[in-house]
Formats: sequence, structure tokens, C-alpha cells
Amino acid sequence: MSKRVLIAMSGGVDSSVAALLLVQQGYEVDGVTLKLWGGETDSGCCSLSDVEDARRVAGELGIAHYVFNLGDEFTQHVVNPYLQAHENLLTPNPCIECNRHIKFAGLHDRAMAMGYDYVATGHHARVEKIDGIYRLLRGADPAKDQSYVLSMVTQEVLSHTLLPVGSMTKAQVREVAAENGLRTASKAESMDVCFIKKHGRQEFLSERIDLHPGKIIDMQGNLVGEHEGAELLTIGQRRGAGNAIGSNAGEKQYVIERNPDDYSIIVGTKDELNVSQANLNTVSFTRDISFPCEVSVQPRAHGSVFEATWESPELITFKEPRTRIAPGQTAACYLEDECIGSGIVTS
Repeated sequence: MSKRVLIAMSGGVDSSVAALLLVQQGYEVDGVTLKLWGGETDSGCCSLSDVEDARRVAGELGIAHYVFNLGDEFTQHVVNPYLQAHENLLTPNPCIECNRHIKFAGLHDRAMAMGYDYVATGHHARVEKIDGIYRLLRGADPAKDQSYVLSMVTQEVLSHTLLPVGSMTKAQVREVAAENGLRTASKAESMDVCFIKKHGRQEFLSERIDLHPGKIIDMQGNLVGEHEGAELLTIGQRRGAGNAIGSNAGEKQYVIERNPDDYSIIVGTKDELNVSQANLNTVSFTRDISFPCEVSVQPRAHGSVFEATWESPELITFKEPRTRIAPGQTAACYLEDECIGSGIVTS
């Protein structure tokens, strides 16, 4: 008897090809599109056209297609925490929380209750069972690897997860889609936060939370400017950081700290951003590990990694001082190509 798979179909090319591959591999496949956000957006996510694209692809593949309206759950677990984090002068990553609560753990629980054996997505990452342990590995295409945003997925969920396009490059995915006549073969990707219009973060936040203007002060205590809202800035940001005077005159300034007492912003040079450690909370592991552990740390969805020691679940020390990770961001830890877990940076 073939295994039953529920695949999350976003209406994009990756999930379309993932569904195709699963059908070709003999699984009993059903598709589902998650309706998450009912507000205005131009990112393509959750739009009626995306639902229609997913439905049409499912029809072409001869599989059933469902729509799960998880708008209330999305607001509760993603949008509201995103707003609260900004109110607390943090820099949240909503995609991490969406995957944590909605697209993986939440969909996994629902799929298991419905009698499915696996949940599948179009993420560019891999799951391999090695020595009886399910391991989350980087996708084959370094430019599209999405293991970072899956770094909170647990061993239980990984054991029921299929990522069919993780061993393919993006070019190969589009080639397979074109060869099989899928309508999403040349569809553009959605890159921004799905519930915020492009370049619309300030507008989104200002309509939902109070913004607090304040002073911009350099490391010598000099007033160098004013800002429109501490909630709109982030650690390491250059734009809006004012101009240095005194001993730092002529040097570019970056946000070093946000003061919750008076909403003032402390700015300094790039060197003054450097720290030697990061403290974490909301720590999760893809499998059991032992501490201390020598790891590569990835502080954002894409970009370079750096070497560190994961001393304990709540502490990472860096091999060399490096730019501070903004509190609220997720630090994912790797052993070579394997993501072993992550935590949210507190300081």
C-alpha cells in the first residue's frame, strides 16, 4: 500500500514540482494550500491567484486539492508576536515562527490526525535518515538553501517530512516544471514578508503599534540627530543612524543599542558593533546534541556563516569578535551541512 502524503502547495514552482515528483514516485498525494493572511499584500503569498495556481497544478497532476483557512492561527502565532516583538524593540523573523507553528508542527499534527504518513513542502533543504536519526541538511542549491528557516523543526516532525526538491538546484526545478508543462514554471518568487507590502514595513507597523520618536546619541554622549520611531530601527542599521561628531567625525555610524526607557538610539562605528557571544532563548534542536559543540552559526536566512562554540543551550561564544546579531533574530547552528538547531538571540 502506497504511503499517503499531504503536500503544502503555495502556488509556486517549488511546491508544484515537489508534488509532481511525489506522484511520479508512487505516493498517494493530496495537495493543500494554507490561507494565512487576509490583509493587503503584494508579495504573492496567500493571494487568490496563488490558490488558483495551486488548484490548477493539482488538477493537472490528478490529485485532490484542499484549502485550509488558518488565518486565526497565523494572526495568533505570527502576526501578533511580530508586532509585540517590535514593541519590545526586538527584530523578529516571522518566517521562522510561521514554520514553527503553522507550516510544520501545526500542519504535521493536522495531517497525522487525518491519516497521512507524511507532510511535504517545496523548501530547498533535505531530510536524510542516518544511523537511525533524521537529519536536516542544507539544500543542494547554496543560493536557495532554506534549512535556516526550518532550524526549529523537531525530530518527530522531521520523521514525517518530505522535501522533494531539496536535492535540486532552482534551475533544475524550473526545467522539470517546464518539461512537464506546469503553469508555475516561470512564476516569480516571493521574497519578502508575506503579510507586508514591499517596502511597507513602516506603514504596517505605524498602523498597528505606537511608534516612539527619540534622540540619536553617539558613544561619546553627543546628540547627533533624532529618529521617527525606535521600533523602526534595528541593531547594525546604517540608514537613519545620524552623523558622528567629536572623535568619530567622518566615520559611518550604526545602531548599537535601543534604549527602552526613553527610546533613544545609541550609535557607533562598525568596530563598536563587535561582540564575542550571543545569548539565546526559545532554543530548539533537530536532534539530540552534546555541549559544548563546535558549530558554524548562520544569523540570517542567507549570507555568510561564522565559527563558534555552542557552550550551552542559551550561550554561543564566537571564535573571533563579530557584528552583534540583532536581538529577536534567529541564530541557526550547523555541523558542516547539517542544521542541528537554533535559538532566538536575546543579547
